[in-house]
Amino acid sequence: MKGLADIVLLGDERLYQKCIPLTPTDDVLIEQMIRDMHNTILEFRARYQAGRAIAAPQLGYMKRLIYMFVDGKSTVFINPEIIYRSEEMMELWDDCMSLPNLLVRLQRHQTIQIRFFDLHWQEHTWELTDGLSELLQHEYDHLDGILCTMRALDSQAFRWKPTPTDPLE
Repeated sequence: MKGLADIVLLGDERLYQKCIPLTPTDDVLIEQMIRDMHNTILEFRARYQAGRAIAAPQLGYMKRLIYMFVDGKSTVFINPEIIYRSEEMMELWDDCMSLPNLLVRLQRHQTIQIRFFDLHWQEHTWELTDGLSELLQHEYDHLDGILCTMRALDSQAFRWKPTPTDPLE
C-alpha cells in the first residue's frame, strides 16, 4: 500500500505529464488508487496538519482521478473536466503535498463547474465556490501536469511553511 513516503515530490518529471483517462475496466486499479490516496491523506494530515485532496499522479498513478476527503466524507472524481470557470478570481496562498513546505501565492477562479464520473460510472456536474473551487482547480491542474509553482503571481510569491511536527522548525 502506498502512503506518505510515496508522494511524488517537486522536480519529478511525472508531475509535469498529462494523465490518461480511466475506463470501467480499470475497476481494480481504481479501488487500489483510492485506498492508497486515502491512506496518504491521513498520513499527510498526521505529519503536516493539512491535506484535503490528492490527485493520482502525486502517487505515481498517471490516471485522471482525484480523491477528496473533507469533513469525514470522501468523494472520487473519475475523469473530471472543468466545464466552467468564473471570470471572478480569488488570490490565495496555495499548498501542495508534492511540495509540503512551500506556499505559493496565486489566483484561482472563484467558481467552477466540474463534470466527473463516480465509482458507479454515473456522471455528475457540481458547481463549487471558494475553498472547494480552489481545491479542485489545484488537483485538476495535477492531471494536466501543471503545478501551483507554475501559476505563481510573480517571483516573490513563495513562502516557506515549517512542518508542524518537526521540533527543529
